[in-house]
Amino acid sequence: MIDLRSDTVTKPTPAMLAAMNAAGVGDDVYGEDPTVNALERAVAERLGTEAALYVPSGTMSNQIAIRLHCRPGEEMVCESTSHVLLWEAGGPAALSGVTTRMVDGKYGLLSTALLDGKVRPKDMHSPQTRLVVLENTHNRGGGTCYKLDDVKAISSWAKANGLAMHLDGARLWNASVATGVSLRDWVKPFDSVSVCFSKGLGAPVGSCLAGSKDFIDRGRWVRKLFGGAMRQAGYLAAACLYAMDHHVERLAEDHANAKLLADAVRAVPQLKLVPENVETNLVWFEVDPAWKAAPAFVAELREKGIFASALGRIVVRMCTHLNVSKADCEKAAAAIRCFR
Repeated sequence: MIDLRSDTVTKPTPAMLAAMNAAGVGDDVYGEDPTVNALERAVAERLGTEAALYVPSGTMSNQIAIRLHCRPGEEMVCESTSHVLLWEAGGPAALSGVTTRMVDGKYGLLSTALLDGKVRPKDMHSPQTRLVVLENTHNRGGGTCYKLDDVKAISSWAKANGLAMHLDGARLWNASVATGVSLRDWVKPFDSVSVCFSKGLGAPVGSCLAGSKDFIDRGRWVRKLFGGAMRQAGYLAAACLYAMDHHVERLAEDHANAKLLADAVRAVPQLKLVPENVETNLVWFEVDPAWKAAPAFVAELREKGIFASALGRIVVRMCTHLNVSKADCEKAAAAIRCFR
């Protein structure tokens, strides 16, 4: 089977497994795991932040940031199809008592024009707006990348309104490779950032939250509160270090393979790419409901040896990654074209 459901389905490479097996470990709750410590230092250096914190998942990383930036009863602003809103199990409300103000963006992306007027008045009747969360690349937007100038403009707007900025950068590696903008430049406009190792980089477990030293020191307490403090986590951190050192530049291959799939989708009249321009490793498209439902289309692909995700009645997502080759994607593209 060619599994295009997600870039989270990857398995460690033999070299990554060797790095994990050779890792030095200790009790990270005591701060004594040398490999976790090395990973946190390396992430902070690469992103240009003072410190970083290793956590089990991107969801936990984002939720720690929300907890630190906001108090119960306060409000964050995010795009209406953001991961923190749709795919984190109601975490802002359940874990931190934080309400959410949703703003409809264009393919998941916000602008100062869309955000203007979205800060609540400072009176006793309103939740106080404290935080803006952006997602880059934006999953539900089709793997879209922000323009750096737009992020800088949003950051200036946020600071002028007394708001903090958090970046859900689960696939920030993809955004950097696709745009040529360095990770440090992407991160600079934000107060905190989350990056993930278990998606495009192919590690089995883990994300990092990065920010100031004080922010990360407080984040360690919240990580413990949320159940994310681990013991001999160096075996997992070693995979992340290996991934960061060896699997970033190769993301360009995933982007090229996604374009192969997008070309095949364009060739089938009953399918529509959304958005039309595929920038990174995500290919989202709609199935004409007068033709068939998305789950039926995905089931027929499965019979041809291709896994994809039906996300609703008309929407399908495909995602390229470390464990699917160009030949695999050419085979998947041929299977899609058979529907013409």
